[in-house]
Amino acid sequence: MKFYEQEIKGLWLIEAEPVIDARGAFRRHFCQKEYEKYGLQTEIAQTNISENPKKYTLRGFHYQVNPFEENKTLTCLQGSLYDVIVDIRPDSKTFLKWISIELVAGDNLSLYIPAGCANSYLTLEDSTVILYYMSEFYAPDSYRGFRYNDPSFSINWPSEPEVISSKDQNFPDLDLRNFNK
Repeated sequence: MKFYEQEIKGLWLIEAEPVIDARGAFRRHFCQKEYEKYGLQTEIAQTNISENPKKYTLRGFHYQVNPFEENKTLTCLQGSLYDVIVDIRPDSKTFLKWISIELVAGDNLSLYIPAGCANSYLTLEDSTVILYYMSEFYAPDSYRGFRYNDPSFSINWPSEPEVISSKDQNFPDLDLRNFNK
């Protein structure tokens, strides 16, 4: 596995190195030793699969606050997606900065998103399936979100969402009063 740290500290793009032969391909998707080598959290509390039948389905921005902040590793198993990560850690040098990464099924890439970052994605193809490893259990009282088109961030989405939940559509903008540098 190869690990590439991104502009946001603690955000990693992970490239699997498949072994290919006549049977097909085999690759490690998670390795505790490799994660620990880069200082990444290895505890997995739950695994989730997101199935998105329609192109331009948007989910997020989602995150959990203390005491249930979570690290996530996500991989596109089918289709493709445009993922956006926003750093909402007040003590971070990249506080309120965002980056985007496109993940495509078969690209052998995973994205490790550190606790304290919010995540959202837009599917780019019909039948997009995403696998998540979460370091914490879902905790409804710690769950938070903000609108995908919050004007504070000017995110360059590749398309307007065509499918979005009413919850995601109606999230408020990120309340910056809650973040004291």
